[in-house]
Amino acid sequence: MRRRWWWFRLLDLIARHWPLLRPRRGVLVIRMDGIGDMVLFRNSLDYYAEALAVDRDLITVLGCQSWGSIGKEIFAGYRLKIIDEHAYAKRPLYRFWISLWARRQAPQVVVCDAFFRRALMADSLVWVTGAPRTVVSNPYVNEPTRAEFNWYLSQIDEIIPSGDYPDHEIVRHARFVSRLLGRTVKPQPPSIEWGGTRPEVAAAGAYAVLNPGSNEPGRRWPLATYKNIARRLIDTGLQVVFVGTATEMAEELKDISGEPGITDMVGKTSMGQLMDLMSHADLVISNDSGPAHVGIALGVASVIIVGGGHFGCFFPYPEGVAPANCRFVYHKMECYHCFWRCHLRQDRNHAFPCVAGVTEDQVWTATSELLSQ
Repeated sequence: MRRRWWWFRLLDLIARHWPLLRPRRGVLVIRMDGIGDMVLFRNSLDYYAEALAVDRDLITVLGCQSWGSIGKEIFAGYRLKIIDEHAYAKRPLYRFWISLWARRQAPQVVVCDAFFRRALMADSLVWVTGAPRTVVSNPYVNEPTRAEFNWYLSQIDEIIPSGDYPDHEIVRHARFVSRLLGRTVKPQPPSIEWGGTRPEVAAAGAYAVLNPGSNEPGRRWPLATYKNIARRLIDTGLQVVFVGTATEMAEELKDISGEPGITDMVGKTSMGQLMDLMSHADLVISNDSGPAHVGIALGVASVIIVGGGHFGCFFPYPEGVAPANCRFVYHKMECYHCFWRCHLRQDRNHAFPCVAGVTEDQVWTATSELLSQ
């Protein structure tokens, strides 16, 4: 196993055997993943109370800082604990403190339904609780992670097969809760309720949100084409709001941000404010990233530019699950399913060829279809 696991092993053992001063009760759900994964999982959580015979207010979701600021509203009715997932993976004392917290919750059942997960984070959190019942989905395992997953899975009471790669996450979650319930649950598109507030830009009329960013530079459709799409949207009468993080593209947007109908909100929104902007938009155009799932879950007409790294696992949504007001645009290549380990791009700052290969006309055709509806 990785050396870090051995460094943390003693602290994990101490937490695992920490004495409990109260009876076990309730359910702890481990969600150590990004905002897109959380959105795809959210609907299946509502089956847990029935499946595990527990009141909803006795279910605690242990989630990530990456979406923690919006967690209380999205998981209303559940208990919620947000941690710094990066610190848990790297800082021994912080890891011990969180592991001790998980142990002292004394859950009766611990659940982890995530296919793409890190054993030294998600599975170790399941293990340190020492819960009488532990239920996890089968993970994606490769050779570097096989030893650590094999060890942790050997400690689990029930491993639910959710499908093989590259089955879609929505389908996996439906299989998981079907097994828990003992009856079939059909896959459903993601949906989240969001109250929020009406953004100022909405006062000037209908608008589209464009999200040219991504935490992986390779997934960013060229910004020049986003600018062209923005100007074409302006011609239809829509305003355009650009969103994203400041480090990705703030400088590159200076030439368009002063044009009439363009609002540059790059680096200027919290996660909650981004939700507000998306929930009141008439259209979202986004790269293959977490905010794209958010727009769909909020019920907004969405055009998603999809790459091939995990094609079919997250985007596009399967037939019968994809909402009618969504379009997934992609450029098919033989090297799909590279897990974003691309050998064809010039350097790490360039878009992957499968992303750059999507044409402006493809995106505009999909956009026009949605606007005509």
